[in-house]
Amino acid sequence: MKLLCLLPLAALAFAQPQPFTLAEAEALALRNHPAVAAARLSAEAQAQVPQQVRSALAPQLGVAVSGAAASERARIGAGLFTNPLILSRVGLGTNFSQLLYDGGRTKLLTEGATARAKGEAAIANATRAQVLLQVRQAYLLALRTQAILRVATQTISARQTVLDQVSALTDAKLKSGLDLSFAEVAVAEARLLAAQARNDSRAAVADLAVAVGLTEPAQWVLTDPPPPPALPADSQALFATALRQRPELAARRLEVEAAQRLVAAEGKLTKPTVSGFGTAGVVPAHVVAYEKDFYAAAGLSVNLNFLNGGLFAARRTEAALRARAAEQRLKEFENRLAREVAVAYLNAQTAFERLSLTDQLFKRAGLSLELAQARYDLGLSSIVELSQAQLSKTTAELQQASARYDYAAQTAALSFQLGTEFN
Repeated sequence: MKLLCLLPLAALAFAQPQPFTLAEAEALALRNHPAVAAARLSAEAQAQVPQQVRSALAPQLGVAVSGAAASERARIGAGLFTNPLILSRVGLGTNFSQLLYDGGRTKLLTEGATARAKGEAAIANATRAQVLLQVRQAYLLALRTQAILRVATQTISARQTVLDQVSALTDAKLKSGLDLSFAEVAVAEARLLAAQARNDSRAAVADLAVAVGLTEPAQWVLTDPPPPPALPADSQALFATALRQRPELAARRLEVEAAQRLVAAEGKLTKPTVSGFGTAGVVPAHVVAYEKDFYAAAGLSVNLNFLNGGLFAARRTEAALRARAAEQRLKEFENRLAREVAVAYLNAQTAFERLSLTDQLFKRAGLSLELAQARYDLGLSSIVELSQAQLSKTTAELQQASARYDYAAQTAALSFQLGTEFN
């Protein structure tokens, strides 16, 4: 009975909004986001390829069982069974082969596959960083929309106070109906702003849920993250940092390395290949033509291609052209990265400047509203001047509320461009 009484309380506690920090959001995204899982699995799959290529250098050992039943005259008959060695028997044996020499081609192919595996791991790191950036931006956007909603709610309250004042003065025949209409319009505009802000806040929370890998948003209470670090004074060193740490750039370099290894490997196609092989086993059931139950054999194979219709030359040319194309893609990415780093730094710098500018604007707008309110109360100005001051105050509040989160989002974008961890 006590348990049944506690169930509603437990359900109510479970339904209450839960604190949800930015660190928790990022950790949840790394666990749940399908893009992170897909990139990690692709990297793990690619990591198996070098061993597959390297296996050609390892001894190859297999077991075979074979048998045949034939009459004495089947050996001299027409058709498929015309080999004079076709005899009735059952054999069990082990076959062995070993690549002894191929000019180092398999080694080069293994090095290329290793470079591709490292490149895939770098792509997985880049995907992880991209997801973390999306989470941070979605989290900050949700906080920004909630701050705007708070401003809109406070604006409704402030303008409703003015409306009540003007309404009382209108009833006392001290203000005209025009003043009352302007005050009513101001309250309606504030309510419209709040409705839009409420919708934007819900949409931002839904985007945050998708960013962390969920299908539906939960009841979260978002908390402000620590303030972002100050921007570096020397912007010239940022590009060098990006060249060292950006995972996509590392992946491009490894792509070039793998392509160069393939060029070298294709150049080894004309080298001879030497392989050793052997077999041994027993023949437990056989005709009297076999003298012994045990058999063994060994051999050496040397293969050298002279003419193949230009196949090897075409493969070498193809590999060389693809390597040059990979080098050009690397240069193109470096050029684009330089621009992206510069733009991200400028955006972060501008967002930082907006912090102080919006503070100043908010203070001046607040002072202007106080003066406009005093002038209106004394009958020295019209409702139009007061409405304009209210609008300026609201605009300043919205910009001030947005500036902090915009700066945090821009510093996160700059950290992503540099390939550094978020602070």
